Amino acid sequence: MKILIIEDDKQTAQMIKNEMKGNYAVDLAYTGESGGYLSETNDYDTIVIDLRLPDIDGITVCKRIREAGIKTPILILTGSIEVKNKIAALDSGADDYLTKPFSFAELMARIRALMRRSPQTLNSNVLSLDGLTLDVSKNRVERNGKEVYLRRKEFSLLEYLMRNPGLVLTRNMILGHVWEEGIDQLTNTIDVHIKFLRDKIDIPFGTSLIKTVYGLGYKLEA
Repeated sequence: MKILIIEDDKQTAQMIKNEMKGNYAVDLAYTGESGGYLSETNDYDTIVIDLRLPDIDGITVCKRIREAGIKTPILILTGSIEVKNKIAALDSGADDYLTKPFSFAELMARIRALMRRSPQTLNSNVLSLDGLTLDVSKNRVERNGKEVYLRRKEFSLLEYLMRNPGLVLTRNMILGHVWEEGIDQLTNTIDVHIKFLRDKIDIPFGTSLIKTVYGLGYKLEA
């Protein structure tokens, strides 16, 4: 799962990222323009936007994202308790809002709720294919009833593959969804993690689900 935080307070943005990094890949943007650009060039599961930004306000950013046809769930952070501002946030295309100051636990609960409603999640936290099962809510993977222990990036990569069964995922698609902004696309990071996954979910069970599509990328297929 990948989240975009558009927040001009760098300390707050970094704090949110640090709290999330155990479970999500997180990109940060400190202006509305840079956040809007990232939202159009990367694949996110949730976008969090601060209402007050130094260049354009969060309402405008949200409207632009929706006008671009992006349906990713959006959560607006606002320091205002005025009802009119909350209504404006929702009318701009946001799915939810959270008033500052907020607790991190509530922020995460709201993000999880948005993800459950998101088309990208396919309305399911449990994914299965040919004896392979991934439970997002429990961070648990099993194959043929045997638990498989994965590191965070391995889990995120497998989840992305399982949400797109049979679809060829290019390296750029995988980088854009699973890794944070700034990873060198020329590195063999993806190939290395694919090998780690195969060593854990394919080789021990004698059947390969992860397929290489030479010159293109990878896909998960029974």
